[in-house]
Amino acid sequence: MPLKSDIIIDAGKFDPANISEQAKQLNAGLIAKLSNGGKEWHEVGAAKYRKMRWAGETALPAPVPLPQGIDFTIPSREPGREIPCRIMYPTSRTTEDERRRCRGTVMHFHGGGWTLGDEKSHDSLLQFYADAGDLAVISVGYRLAPEDPFPKGPEDCMDAGEYIAKVSEERYGGPLRFIGGESAGGHLSLITTFHLLKVIPDFKLSGLLLHFGSYDLSGLPQYYHLTTNVPILPQSTSSRFFEAFMPNMTEDQKKSPSVSPFYEDLSKFRERLPSALFTCGTVDPLLDDSVMMGTKWLMAGGEAIVKIYTGGPHGFIGFPPAVLKESGEALMDTKTYIEDCMAKA
Repeated sequence: MPLKSDIIIDAGKFDPANISEQAKQLNAGLIAKLSNGGKEWHEVGAAKYRKMRWAGETALPAPVPLPQGIDFTIPSREPGREIPCRIMYPTSRTTEDERRRCRGTVMHFHGGGWTLGDEKSHDSLLQFYADAGDLAVISVGYRLAPEDPFPKGPEDCMDAGEYIAKVSEERYGGPLRFIGGESAGGHLSLITTFHLLKVIPDFKLSGLLLHFGSYDLSGLPQYYHLTTNVPILPQSTSSRFFEAFMPNMTEDQKKSPSVSPFYEDLSKFRERLPSALFTCGTVDPLLDDSVMMGTKWLMAGGEAIVKIYTGGPHGFIGFPPAVLKESGEALMDTKTYIEDCMAKA
């Protein structure tokens, strides 16, 4: 019998030759559109760009808030300052009494390079989660850089995590079951999860929903190697996000576990790590983050499901499945994951 590796990778998932024609066309169109003279956020200022984004004046489509979303606030560690949040309930639960009998909550952190986006940016995805698991889904409007750089945004996320973990059973019918986010939101999800594991002795989650997250803020190899034909998040953009979030931070400081969850000692959480779903496309500068973080998760005894989508750019789940089939596949995989986790609850 030939010797077999203990770690097995489907190399075909990562082979550029296997990128679908649809994904090739989408990526080429994105590169053309984003390089066609459109202003970057750092050229006009973050505050102005956020307004432009909502007005549909940037290269990517404007967010579409849903009328059933409910805005509210939760307390922060700073007296007198509240953290804005938004909640979506399952479409099947229409009365106040029914909404108090959900099966638990999802806490969501939006993406946007710690600089853009807000709690209202992802209503459709929040509704998708809510319906998939009969869950109340809470999106957290954490403070943004460059106005509020590290550690302000993560502090809001940790405060929100402690608060929701405390009130979830009473207000929403079940415990905090999932934490998740996209890109910077994936980073904040792990920062918050590790914090809760440290401060709440019996803290448990059903799962983590981690889409194309950034886990080493000093940059893993794919970030440096993928420098041409990058549809979304080229280095010229991502480096500005890093600078805004971590101004004047040294490389060693960026590798602190409080900044980069990739450097957290996961052995401390052996037998306590929640299940985690990591998704990423192969045309994403953050591909190594998901693959390597997922591998570390498995090494520490946790359940990690790493799903790779050939040809998917950064943020690919935001495209309609009709435009990019890999987006639909990732959403259905996420739905299956939520259902599987809830079946064990």
